[in-house]
Amino acid sequence: MYRYIPATEDDRKEMLDVIGINSVEELFDDIPEDLKQSQPLNIGAPMSEIELKKRIEELGNKNLSDLICFRGAGAYDHYIPAAVNHLISRSEFYTAYTPYQPEISQGTLQCIFEYQTMIANLTGMFASNASMYDGATSAAEGAMVAATVTKRKEIVVSRSVNPETRKVLETYCKFRDIKVVEVELDEGVTSVKGLKDKISDKTAGVIVQSPNFFGIIEDLDEIRENITDKKTKYIVYTDLVAMGMLKTPGESGADIVVGDAQSFSSGLAYGGPYLGFMAITKELIRKMPGRIVGESVDQDGKRSYVLTLQAREQHIRRYKATSNICSNHALNALAATICMSLLGKVGLEKMAEQCYKKSNYTLSKILETGRYKLKFNRPFFKEFVIEGEESPEVINEKLLKDGILGGYPLEKEYPELKNTSLVCTTEKRSKSEIDSFAKRMGEI
Repeated sequence: MYRYIPATEDDRKEMLDVIGINSVEELFDDIPEDLKQSQPLNIGAPMSEIELKKRIEELGNKNLSDLICFRGAGAYDHYIPAAVNHLISRSEFYTAYTPYQPEISQGTLQCIFEYQTMIANLTGMFASNASMYDGATSAAEGAMVAATVTKRKEIVVSRSVNPETRKVLETYCKFRDIKVVEVELDEGVTSVKGLKDKISDKTAGVIVQSPNFFGIIEDLDEIRENITDKKTKYIVYTDLVAMGMLKTPGESGADIVVGDAQSFSSGLAYGGPYLGFMAITKELIRKMPGRIVGESVDQDGKRSYVLTLQAREQHIRRYKATSNICSNHALNALAATICMSLLGKVGLEKMAEQCYKKSNYTLSKILETGRYKLKFNRPFFKEFVIEGEESPEVINEKLLKDGILGGYPLEKEYPELKNTSLVCTTEKRSKSEIDSFAKRMGEI
């Protein structure tokens, strides 16, 4: 009694005969042999549905869940209102394919238009596209825009940008013959002197993150002043939650603003799904990857929406495509739109204020233990770096036994930052959780 549908040997043979091959393995001939699994997977004998369900539940129960999270480093434990998942689960949203026809699916187009408007307002920019794959790819594609419009082959990026973002940037640039030049750190922020030394008449764009990977708020105005070549594009990677209390990158003269809206769209789940965003100046709008929905009126004078710009990969030769946008990311953008709508301006300001105050409170309680010190004494938002005598890995192992997910060990990405952790506190952490975390840290 199988309620799921198995494939018998006869079924497999019939399907293989239809497509004209002798084995399933022939479907994967393009994959090099050394990359293939040479032994059968160790998953046991076939099971009935009842047995299989129990087995999966047993395996699932091994996962640690409901940890009290003090880790960020690019993936944040923010509160997502229950209404978000409820609304995006409606069939008209959940099953809708990404729009191709310029004017069809008015409801979907309106959602995208609202998303674009919110992103543009939050970043202080002229326009936003309708979402990217994640923050890292949006930064890399921002760099590609800069290289395209300047016709230059060099990108300057600060080491205070998330290391994973820089790795994705390196991959994009490697296959487009673009050189990536990194700027060193100065007490946790971008070295202005280093930046001035690295910029040349070959520089297409400069990428800076603020709040940066260490949570520190960079001086975006000062960096802008030092990008004196008018052709060089200023690309800022930012945190939308921080926009509830910080000056927007647009006000600091950014040409392209990128980042990840995971904080508004989805919880933490094994690395995804994420939601990249990109906002841009009026001058660069036609070079932006993805699509833009515009507002218009129909023949009866009623407000309507239409795909205005859509440099999408389906419409050009694939090897020339830059964007990686699909239906799934339209759904994530919708989730972020609903979340931002529910928060509103006041809600976002309060969310940002709580992140700021609670992270500073967390730091003060940790410092009270006398076992740690603040590594970089600069203004920060939501995240900060502490240094202690013990290895962060050892500390985190002990915290895990108390159901706490500790800070992100920095040494593996920054060898010079030995015994340092990047600690994050969002609005979700209560005073008692913070006090317990700091007390336990002091005991290790």
